[in-house]
Amino acid sequence: MTGPTPPVPWRPLGDTGVHVWRVQRMARTSGVDPVKAFNRGDMTQQDWVDMVQRCRSCPWVDGCARWLTRHADAPGTPPPETCLNAEGFTRLSERQD
Repeated sequence: MTGPTPPVPWRPLGDTGVHVWRVQRMARTSGVDPVKAFNRGDMTQQDWVDMVQRCRSCPWVDGCARWLTRHADAPGTPPPETCLNAEGFTRLSERQD
């Protein structure tokens, strides 16, 4: 699942703890169980670190928080295209079906 990180303009990285939980919420909303992905070999620790780092650098922080709140009760909802991890979440959710 590792691949090149899309280029984004430099900006200060967000708080790691906040973004770990944001990636976890996005995974759950997208129908991805990270533990299951790890156990099946679909995701490595480095993949998770890369997803959190991408999230930390994302310029769509406020929109993401609103999107997650609106979709909290709709597991299996595809991630928005504006999410820097959308492709990874989509790939992982297809493997878990």
